[in-house]
Amino acid sequence: MRVAELARQVGVRPDTVRYYERAGLLAPPPRTSSGYRQYPSSAADRILFIRDCQRLGLRLREISSLLAVRDTGECPCEPAEELLRRHIDEIDAEMARLARLRSELVGMVGTDCPPWCPPEGR
Repeated sequence: MRVAELARQVGVRPDTVRYYERAGLLAPPPRTSSGYRQYPSSAADRILFIRDCQRLGLRLREISSLLAVRDTGECPCEPAEELLRRHIDEIDAEMARLARLRSELVGMVGTDCPPWCPPEGR
């Protein structure tokens, strides 16, 4: 199938398909005699996998490493779990940072004047 057809099937833009190819996440497909890319049906499954990984917050280089394992025929569950645990830790740290920020902001609401006002304006 051609790039537009593949993109439509998986719900991405054709530029996204081309980008995945340039980034090495999707193998360059054979081309027709007129130069059009001719993707195999397996490309749709691969793009859906990439998109699902991105939805979970994985970076392209992390997705690439999972695809490398997947391409060997092995299940990438174990390395995926490691990545997801790391992302959970990152999310927890960010949530803690945001909770501290929220507390600080709540403490500023209702005060006579926030600390950033010039001394003469207080």
